[in-house]
Amino acid sequence: MNAIDPDLLRTFLAFADGGSLARAAAAVNRSPSAVTAQMQRLETLIGEPLLAPAGRGRALTPVGEELVDHARRILDAHRDAWLSLRGARADGRISLGSTQDFADTMLPDLLRRFARSHPRVRLDLRIGRSKELTTAFDQGQVDILLTMRQAPAANELLVLKEEMIWLCADGGLATVDAEVPLAVLDPPCGFRAAAISALEAAGRPFRIAATSPSLSGLRAAVMSGIAFTTRTARFLGPGIERAPAHLDLPRLPAAEFSLRLRTHADKPVADLAALLADELAQRGEPTRR
Repeated sequence: MNAIDPDLLRTFLAFADGGSLARAAAAVNRSPSAVTAQMQRLETLIGEPLLAPAGRGRALTPVGEELVDHARRILDAHRDAWLSLRGARADGRISLGSTQDFADTMLPDLLRRFARSHPRVRLDLRIGRSKELTTAFDQGQVDILLTMRQAPAANELLVLKEEMIWLCADGGLATVDAEVPLAVLDPPCGFRAAAISALEAAGRPFRIAATSPSLSGLRAAVMSGIAFTTRTARFLGPGIERAPAHLDLPRLPAAEFSLRLRTHADKPVADLAALLADELAQRGEPTRR
């Protein structure tokens, strides 16, 4: 039986999640030619083709689709073993600051895994707005920071770009208005600024129909059908969908998030930051620093 290098499986999953060799190359920080070579090595080990031509790109074969679940389980086991061996005797305290965008999606499972492997480490989780959390990080109150990017920083481990999209209630707005009604967070907010700038550049009239200091309030406003908002696909869920294309809402810039690690961080802190970086790299279009 041939042993499979976990790096090959990581690249394979980067293709499966990203849908193209170019996105996979960006996710694993390799050239497209290196990614192609890795996929060929993996196909040789498996003994079956994993990718097949599909239009101008490539798609998973039935064997490739079957391998996806196996690859995730193998890498999860590999990561859990690594964390457990490093974390069994580790102790101390870690403060993680994150926006609600990630607290509602990837963080719960990831932190549960870390807590199991580092039972003596105390985790302090701070969920809030990017500006407030960045101030706390700069003041030394937060060890790891996952927020919307304010500006390039020397201690960034990873920068994640995600598509910014228009969102509305499932089924559309409750009433039709000549002006585009917006639901936005209180300033400062990058999503708010991007929405207003895009509408102004397109010459589309708009009005602020709802404001909130939190994402829960923003979600309620959108689900009520009184306004559109701009977030990433992480905000999609029951009652909220992408705004229909026929509304011709203006194009939005990409949202940038950054993962930052405190300088001279202890090993448990660095381990959690590495786990976050790996998880984010598998789910987006990251740039490692």
